[in-house]
Amino acid sequence: MQNLQDLLELPWMRTVLGLLALLALAWLAGVLVRSVLTRVLRGITVRTAWRWDDALYRRRSFLWLARIVPALIVKYGIKAIPGVSADVEQVVSGLMLSLIALFVVMAINASLSALEDLYAVTPRGREHSIKGYVQLGKIIVWMIGVIVIIASLVGSSPLSLLAGLGAVSAVLLLIFKDTILSVVASVQLASNDMLRVGDWISMPTDDVDGFVIDVALHTVKVQNWDKTVSTVPTWHLISQSYRNWRGMYESGGRRIRRAINIDVNSVRFLDGGEVGHLRRFQLLTGYFERKEQEVGEWNDALGAPGRLRVNQRRLSNLGSFRAYMQAYIDAHPQINHDMLCAVRQLDPGAEGIPLQIYAYTAVTDFGPHENVQSDIFDHLIAILPEFGLRLFQQPTGHDMQVGLAAARAHEAGSASRIASER
Repeated sequence: MQNLQDLLELPWMRTVLGLLALLALAWLAGVLVRSVLTRVLRGITVRTAWRWDDALYRRRSFLWLARIVPALIVKYGIKAIPGVSADVEQVVSGLMLSLIALFVVMAINASLSALEDLYAVTPRGREHSIKGYVQLGKIIVWMIGVIVIIASLVGSSPLSLLAGLGAVSAVLLLIFKDTILSVVASVQLASNDMLRVGDWISMPTDDVDGFVIDVALHTVKVQNWDKTVSTVPTWHLISQSYRNWRGMYESGGRRIRRAINIDVNSVRFLDGGEVGHLRRFQLLTGYFERKEQEVGEWNDALGAPGRLRVNQRRLSNLGSFRAYMQAYIDAHPQINHDMLCAVRQLDPGAEGIPLQIYAYTAVTDFGPHENVQSDIFDHLIAILPEFGLRLFQQPTGHDMQVGLAAARAHEAGSASRIASER
């Protein structure tokens, strides 16, 4: 016991024991504060209807502040330890101030994340993300925090370090070039409402075509149609051209612009029997009545030359089919009739005469839109022979076989006829 007492009376042993006691006290205080604070905050979040306390608790903002208590105990308790020099006290004080600044920075960043969570669940937050602004705020907080931490470690004023940053401003601008560009781009995108989460955009230059799933400070994430995710720098969206399809969804109509190619050799005038046959179509009743009156007045105005068929205006199967296409889409229930609805004949070419439908479906989702468009053209292609028209297509293997078989049959018939004549 005498040896133990002599050992405890040594100056360095008192210093060691004091340090151990101080560290133990700081640790116990930290555990106690975090435990009490966790229970209290959990009870508050359960009993209140507020959402901001839930977000702060989920992001552990208060727990970062609770870590300041052990640092404060060490900072002010080091002065009570016997045998500790003033230089050691200054170093320990600077380290604790740095830790306190770090914990404050982490708490502020956690609070900013909680603010982003609260905004994201609002109706406006589902369309307009503030993630870019939150990240910018975190960068500013970290910059201030790093300056305070360095100033605490070296024992100088933070203002003196800020004054020294002016000398290296050019270097800082080079380092944060992308961040500055992203900040400007984020402000322009938000102020002009150019991009929202959920927008369908396409950027052929970056091979991007899909829905925006995240808008951050530096990047915009787009989920393409093949479920891959493309990451585009935010400043690309103001330096390059891209297409936003939001207007299509908001207008309530998705465009149809597709043509049926008609074989030129099947186009001809209609005779009386064919007109009577086509009168059975309910959609063409008004068309034939109007056209026959118009054509009759035209031909009567010609006088005697109007009695010759070469001088007369007559109805063609191509024009009648074009009128049927127009009447069909005008009566279709899944076409948006408040928008343009037209059937036009394009320039004839090597693939026949295109009859194009230019209209808008009343549904904008991809699947239903394609179903409506396919149903329309299924019907039109199937009813095309009723007008004496043929669909143009390149010769297939079956066409070649039929042609060769007809040629062989013709040769065989010619040969048998020659043989019989001999």
